[in-house]
Amino acid sequence: MNTVPVTTAPALAVEHLAKGFGAVTALRDVNLRLEKGEVLALVGDNGAGKSTLLKILCGFHRPDTGRILLDGEEVVLKSVDHARSLGIDAVYQDLALVNELTVYHNMFLNRERVGRTRLLHNRTMRRIAQEHLDEMGVNIPSVDVEVAKLSGGQRQAIAVARSVYSEARILLLDEPLAAMGAKEGALILDLVGDLKARGEVSIIIIAHNYAQVFEVCDRVNLLQHGEITFDKRTAETSVGELTDLVVEEYRRSRAT
Repeated sequence: MNTVPVTTAPALAVEHLAKGFGAVTALRDVNLRLEKGEVLALVGDNGAGKSTLLKILCGFHRPDTGRILLDGEEVVLKSVDHARSLGIDAVYQDLALVNELTVYHNMFLNRERVGRTRLLHNRTMRRIAQEHLDEMGVNIPSVDVEVAKLSGGQRQAIAVARSVYSEARILLLDEPLAAMGAKEGALILDLVGDLKARGEVSIIIIAHNYAQVFEVCDRVNLLQHGEITFDKRTAETSVGELTDLVVEEYRRSRAT
């Protein structure tokens, strides 16, 4: 007897997404999918539309056309808070951390809720923050230290941990390794690797460093001129192939 294979809807899918700002077209026709538990690299030159796409996926911008599907169901993201309530959260380069506040206060920044009551309960927040960071393997001197005293890698880890603690099922990371040294970059790559191993979070990483992408990502998408022009598993491509595609595009643009 023939059996029909069971297909599972991707955690997130984008179909024919377009977005313009006045006379500027940022996204033309983006089609993208993110499987459950997958780490997807989104790469492309400056101005390709990567940040615009991320801001649409986290509810900051509304697309002009196209649709977004979450677990196979179409959703219209009305705001960042709405996207977050659906389990989609973004961590940007500026991290949205307050340097003068402690680690545990930043972990609960704008999310100061214990049970169903919205309040500031320092002892409880300190304990929960420590437990969560320990569970994720994030090593810092103390949850009582001010964020300003942490390294760039540690601050990035705190921002990621905050999103995961808030029960994000889809995590959008905007250049998490930008301007980091090898040691700090390794800390974040290890954290992403641990999240991948747990299989509870699906992740999109915007990155410029292709070599780092291949360390933790399952698949890579290349965004060019507002469209996804390349979609392959990292095991089936290479840094060289990606670089050649970008160089070819650069030469073509210079010739016109």
